[in-house]
Amino acid sequence: MKLRQVSDLSDFSRGHWLRELLCRGEEPSHVQSSPDGQHLLLLQKSRPPTLPRLVAFQRHSIAGADLERTWQPPQPALVGLLFLQSPVVLGSWVLAVVWEHGRTEVWHFVVAVGWQLLQTLELCQGARARVVSVCSQGASLVWCEERPPLGAHSDMSKCAFRFCVCARALEVGEQGVRLGTVRIVLHNSPEYQVLASPQHVFLVPAAAAGFATTSKFLLIWHPEKAKFTITAPSAGFIHSKVLRSSSESDFRKLLLGSVGLLSGFAPLDIHTCTVSNSGGLLLVSTKGSVSVVEPDGTQRHVFDLDGGPLAQGSPVRLKTFGSILACVLAGVLYLVDQNSGRLMEKEVLSLKEVHFLESQGEDSIQLLTQTGIYSFSFSKPEDSSRPEPCLVEMVFEEACRYYQRRSLSSSKLTVEKLKKGGTFQAPVVLAAILQHSLHQKQKPARGLLDTYAKLLSTLSLELQSYMSLELLKTCVVCAPESEVESYCKELVEQEISRILQSDMDKDNLAYLNSVFASFPKAAWKATRSCLQLQQNGDGLLVARATPEVWKKVLCQPQLEEVGQNGMVPLFELICASFLRFKPKWLPSFVELTQQYVSNSWSYSSKEGPEGRVPLYKRALGVLARKTKHGEADDEMELELLLCSKRPKAVLQALHLLIRLKQWQRVVEVAEKFSKLSPLLNKEIFTTLLAELAQHRELDPYLDRLWPLCPAELTASDILTVVLQHLPHSQEDPVPFSSEGNQLTVGLLKPLLQRVVQCPSVQEEMYSDALQSTTFPPPTPPREH
Repeated sequence: MKLRQVSDLSDFSRGHWLRELLCRGEEPSHVQSSPDGQHLLLLQKSRPPTLPRLVAFQRHSIAGADLERTWQPPQPALVGLLFLQSPVVLGSWVLAVVWEHGRTEVWHFVVAVGWQLLQTLELCQGARARVVSVCSQGASLVWCEERPPLGAHSDMSKCAFRFCVCARALEVGEQGVRLGTVRIVLHNSPEYQVLASPQHVFLVPAAAAGFATTSKFLLIWHPEKAKFTITAPSAGFIHSKVLRSSSESDFRKLLLGSVGLLSGFAPLDIHTCTVSNSGGLLLVSTKGSVSVVEPDGTQRHVFDLDGGPLAQGSPVRLKTFGSILACVLAGVLYLVDQNSGRLMEKEVLSLKEVHFLESQGEDSIQLLTQTGIYSFSFSKPEDSSRPEPCLVEMVFEEACRYYQRRSLSSSKLTVEKLKKGGTFQAPVVLAAILQHSLHQKQKPARGLLDTYAKLLSTLSLELQSYMSLELLKTCVVCAPESEVESYCKELVEQEISRILQSDMDKDNLAYLNSVFASFPKAAWKATRSCLQLQQNGDGLLVARATPEVWKKVLCQPQLEEVGQNGMVPLFELICASFLRFKPKWLPSFVELTQQYVSNSWSYSSKEGPEGRVPLYKRALGVLARKTKHGEADDEMELELLLCSKRPKAVLQALHLLIRLKQWQRVVEVAEKFSKLSPLLNKEIFTTLLAELAQHRELDPYLDRLWPLCPAELTASDILTVVLQHLPHSQEDPVPFSSEGNQLTVGLLKPLLQRVVQCPSVQEEMYSDALQSTTFPPPTPPREH
């Protein structure tokens, strides 16, 4: 792909002077072309003794009077050149030249006549106001102006928020130009640079403002909805507020409720910013990272420029042409696909200074240089929906991450090293197969080795799945609001299914956390689908997930990887979804998971998930994080403790039921779980015997409690437990108490009789020896 010169500037009036101005200036000049491409405006910010000037150049075919303006500091400087559509003649436009003190000159070009001044207007209402930034949004001018304090010796630090963002309609008609009333968009604010897209206005904090908190976020104004969006893109913070009255347009009131959160964010890292033709705000950081902030406040990374950190004075030119982002840095032209972030072309230019011009079509780029205007044409592929280069590049990027995690070397592995090194053949072979198969539409396996063809046939389903996923993502971006939810559900299901089939590393776990937080309902339905959770005919929960999926669910990262950024393991994410959408299923899910663990790992194995923290405790941890706690949560805690069937958990549930005074359930739990083990039976019976000694709540259930008495307990053991837990009375004990809450021998009599009548364990052990026919046993014969 090569540059083609379309003009040597000789077809412009005073073309030789235009070339001279482009080559003379030490500081970068601002160049702007008219919407029809017939005019070039050059703003030359020269150093003394040369005066700064604005000069307009037009092509010879529409010759006429020239436009040239100069000014001598400290005269007000020029702050904005805006081309506005004129409704008088279809396709016509006017030029608004905005000066620092608010004076606005509206110029119109007439063929064969030249530039004519239509009218001079005063944009600001106050005589002391100073315009610092201006843009055009539709038929209105939007600007940020400084309103100095009234006192001549006022402390400027106390008047930090002395700026105001205003809007005013500019109407061009047959009778002339007329300004509408001033609308205060935001007052008492810091200094902002205003940048307009077709339907929104971005407010970027000026570098000179220097306030700690205000330099950490952007503002987006939505004129049609009278709404402001506060966004700190790098931190993922987005908050919108509708301004219902003029009193709410105060900057400090707008931030009320968000200051504490915003103060903890890092300052914005912005080297250059501009608005793309799709309406997003393009940002270039000092590290060379290019990202786009959408009008809804979300940020998306696009590309990283080469060359490391950018110096403060180094210019970066940005321009979008359709879906292509063109960027010039240090004499290098980058062409990047905004949708995929793929570098399409990188061209080293032999030109010192380059300016982008408006192109008539989206398939070409025009550049203005000191020697002329050059065109850079490119054609779209036949099927732009096929992500073939992006897919091949992703193979190497994923291989870099994979090998880097398993490498003992401290040197960083890059895509270039992977392609040229030859150490790892797998990604090279896979990339070759993918590239070949995606180029061949009819016979993808032609020309491949047999082993390659076999691998390609194995990957065919995965390729189809990936392409359908990319197509679905495109549908989400382009779909209307009414259809976005249905697309998101399908997208979330595919993404969760994909991650459950890959390694559950820290990056994938963080991604899952963001998916569950952003799309909770869709993530819940996707989880049910992936685990194949459903109720059988008996109403019991069953899961038909594969062992590999269960291993991903039970994967528990190292403690240092969890909690630093609020990231939680997948098992906890699923438990939280159960609590939110189907709480009755949570105990059954924990029980199912425990069954899989018991079948896969030995009991308390350190390699299994139960060797770290028991699953019921992990589920209880999710329950404890709920903001509101009610009776339903107590019931859920009981169910989780009992479903584990662990002795400690069962005893904890028993004590909880005793605390809640649910005596019927206390007896039911005791009867059910006393059968699990003799030791647990003894602990349960001892606990209930201690309760029996303190109150009379269990008296109605004595007939059901006595059969639970362990065989090894003696009457002495029973009386010892009872005496240890009798309530202490302040009065001297009497033989016959008037109070009816004391334990009597009559209540214990059935239990004591049962113990005395039943043979003890020791008696059973020696019964065979005691019943021997000969006693003592005969002496064994001696050996001589």
